[in-house]
Amino acid sequence: MVRTLGTQDLLLRILEGIYPGLALAVRGQDLDVDGRTADVGQARQIIEDLNVLARRGTTITPEVVEQVSTLVRGGSGARASGMLSASILSSRGRKIRPKTVNQQRYVECIDEHTVVFGLGPAGTGKTYLAMAKAVQALQAKEVNRIILTRPAVEAGERLGYLPGTLSEKIDPYLRPLYDALHDMVEPESIPRLMADGTIEVAPLAYMRGRTLNDAFIILDEAQNTTGEQMKMFLTRLGFGSHMVVTGDTSQVDLPRGTDSGLAQAVSVLEGVDDIAVVRLTSTDVVRHRLVSRIVDAYEGLSHGR
Repeated sequence: MVRTLGTQDLLLRILEGIYPGLALAVRGQDLDVDGRTADVGQARQIIEDLNVLARRGTTITPEVVEQVSTLVRGGSGARASGMLSASILSSRGRKIRPKTVNQQRYVECIDEHTVVFGLGPAGTGKTYLAMAKAVQALQAKEVNRIILTRPAVEAGERLGYLPGTLSEKIDPYLRPLYDALHDMVEPESIPRLMADGTIEVAPLAYMRGRTLNDAFIILDEAQNTTGEQMKMFLTRLGFGSHMVVTGDTSQVDLPRGTDSGLAQAVSVLEGVDDIAVVRLTSTDVVRHRLVSRIVDAYEGLSHGR
């Protein structure tokens, strides 16, 4: 009971904020819930899911309560206790797992399809979860290597104008991939894995002319590919490989008048057998709760509201 309710009955205060008409009272090991039938039903499921998570050792924090209540109120029918306890990886005492219904569907599509497009705004976990699945596949010996790539394009910058060697010019574009990798693989082992080719982090241009067999390949920031680059990348697919393509079509940094290869690929390939398209939204943002509000605010601006 103590683990489920949290410090100073945290759960009760949050539930009363979500359902203003709900009355909750603790009597020993019993919790009485009174209110509208629909509200009581949802509150009961939230409490039951949190109780299961607490019994499995999950610390009930405001973030966990918010994730569970969002899932229950979304009406998907998915049990939050099952989703939030099914981890992809455990890294240095921290479990990496989907935290929303859409994220769960995204992970399932990666398991079930050879090529998956993950679309959505910043903070929805599209790259992070794909990276976790790649490391999981490598550890399970389902693939022999992981290849991480991005187009080297940013707003207002071109590689030729940046100082330093080619490697020094490219490194800032690839840094987010390195950061995610360090969260999932022992940092001291990364140089060895990169030296022997087990993990490769490279700009998209380095994929040209290759056939990528027995690999888990992630193309990040794919909204900044041209149509020709996207076709080149997708046709690198070899036997025994999986591809995950991630991007946010609202954040295209290509020169004005250049169409995004990601938008074109989704339009052309959605519905093709063994290719899945998963769209994540602001409700799937798992960074600070303000991030989803910021995303929604900018969405409103783009629609003239």
